[in-house]
Amino acid sequence: MIFLGLTFGQEVELIWRQHWSLMTILYLIARYAGIGFAVINMLSRIMYYTSDWTIDIVNVILGVIMIARLHAMYQRSRKVLIFLVVIFLAIRIANAVMVAIKLMRSSEEEAVILGTYQCMIGYAGDVPLLDSMTWILATVWEVLALCLAGWIAVKHFRELQQHSTSGIIGDCFTALMKTHVSYFVSFVAVSAFEMSYLSPALSADMYSLDVQVYIGLTNIFQLVQLFVLGPRLILSIREYHAKLVANSDTATAMTSIAFQEHVHVSTSSSV
Repeated sequence: MIFLGLTFGQEVELIWRQHWSLMTILYLIARYAGIGFAVINMLSRIMYYTSDWTIDIVNVILGVIMIARLHAMYQRSRKVLIFLVVIFLAIRIANAVMVAIKLMRSSEEEAVILGTYQCMIGYAGDVPLLDSMTWILATVWEVLALCLAGWIAVKHFRELQQHSTSGIIGDCFTALMKTHVSYFVSFVAVSAFEMSYLSPALSADMYSLDVQVYIGLTNIFQLVQLFVLGPRLILSIREYHAKLVANSDTATAMTSIAFQEHVHVSTSSSV
């Protein structure tokens, strides 16, 4: 960077202010490509940490959404809310501690991938075990949430069957369970991918092409689970509510039209 500053005046005079040609473009690429590469190398570690914390933040947000759904399904029970909040906080605090330990034990390593040197993030000690522990705790939370949602849904369905009714409540619980099950299945799939990192076949050579492709697929599934199916937990309920309101408005309009026609016929017959 110092050498660039020393010759920058000459560069402005002899390159930037002159007529541009192919040689000018080649000179600029050769001169500034190295700067771009150095900046990207410096930012790669920051971006890695940022992506890790972003995933954790989104997981916390999805956990809050799940707590709100279960709280509503249990008719705003305070006991259920306190139970869910305590369990969720305990799991998230444990995960945050393990992630912090993981980041402290990380280091940069140089690896050769497809014939090119690349800077990779390496870990020392029992970091893979910490990763698996975070996913085990997250799985415990998701299984607990699914069991609670399934239990209250089955309870409501049985009550509706006893009274020979279904209606809005039954349809609402059906919509809730569909999105919950699809989200849970995606989470289990991602967890299976993550837990397989403990396999000796994968951990033996983390920089091989096959393992890198496997990691890429895991990242894709995780992005779908977090940023597509996760928001669907809210979007599906909003969609159901919008359809309910639309159907209600349609029924009200039809009733109003029928009432107006009835009044019109009665009036005309009396005349």
